[in-house]
Amino acid sequence: MSPSQSSHRAARGGSGRRRRTGESPETLRRLVPRALVVAVLAGGTTAFVAHDKVIKLSVDGTPRTLHTFADDVDELLADEDLDVGGHDIVAPAPGTGLGSGDKVAVRHGRPLALTVDGQRRQVWTTAETVDGALSQLGVRAEGAYLSASRSHRIGRHGLELAVRTERSVVFVADGREFRVRTNAATIREALAQAGLALRDHDTTSVPPDSFPREGQTVSVLRITGTKEVREEPIAFRTVKKPDADLPRGTEVVVQQGVPGVRRVTYRLDTVNGVKQKPKPMGAEVVVRAPRPQIVHIGTKALPTSVQGADTLSWRALAQCEAGGRPDAVDASGTYGGLYQFDVSTWHGLGGIGRPQDAPAEEQTYRAKKLYVTRGASPWPVCGRKLHG
Repeated sequence: MSPSQSSHRAARGGSGRRRRTGESPETLRRLVPRALVVAVLAGGTTAFVAHDKVIKLSVDGTPRTLHTFADDVDELLADEDLDVGGHDIVAPAPGTGLGSGDKVAVRHGRPLALTVDGQRRQVWTTAETVDGALSQLGVRAEGAYLSASRSHRIGRHGLELAVRTERSVVFVADGREFRVRTNAATIREALAQAGLALRDHDTTSVPPDSFPREGQTVSVLRITGTKEVREEPIAFRTVKKPDADLPRGTEVVVQQGVPGVRRVTYRLDTVNGVKQKPKPMGAEVVVRAPRPQIVHIGTKALPTSVQGADTLSWRALAQCEAGGRPDAVDASGTYGGLYQFDVSTWHGLGGIGRPQDAPAEEQTYRAKKLYVTRGASPWPVCGRKLHG
């Protein structure tokens, strides 16, 4: 065999050996990715371990330990689906970074409809019990009445809570003072605590159902009384009507008014021994209705001239007889007006009613008519003034 063939065979033979030993590179090719994966996984595990944190989270006082990748408090709250409102408390504050071993506390705000001594207000608290809320809000509760026990838990929906603090009230009754410490809701309840009672018509100086205030002094009013029925007049009304048959300025009563009568029941009370002003009780009873007074008002214009008498000095006569006063009446009540007519003479001259009630012009007119028939004789003393 020639050298060349030997070399070629050697080359082929060598090549064959490489293929047999070449299975190891193929195997390596298959093992390299696996090694890379192992390497990557090994690195990820290191990163995983580096970012995992152990945090102690307390929500409304209930603690638990958890693992988290959250970088800060905000992320932790989001991961745990914890909504935080304006009345909630988070410590440390949202946005604070987290490290393994940190503690985070969340307390939710709870609405509290709080009524203290009758004053109502809406407040918020993160306390979980009534006792905690009172302490948090600074409400003095020693000796107070509470509508819920101190241990009562406050849910997320909130609670209505009434507080009545202990107050000092003084009652003055039956000539004595009674001092009591009370958390009562009304004066009436505090009275009972003081061993006092309201009987029959008794009452207090303030409404019995009002709220007792600190330092308040309340008088107990012992009331006794009787009833009395009285008959009282009912005033009549006056009705005025125009009358064309009467001289202008003349008023004539054509129907006298008559007062009515009503029956009224009064309560006559005595308060702590002192008689009070009578108070009417219930509706009055009308025994007799009043009858109206009817007055006719003259609208007729009278003449002022009487032939044979117009030129006389009527002003001087009126001054002498009545001092010039149309409503003058003598001491006996018999004569009236400017010219001192008696009623019969006045009516005989056409006058109505009383002369002193008629207008001055009408009185002068009728005096002139009297003079024409009788001269100055009706005025025996002052008649001479007519010709003065």
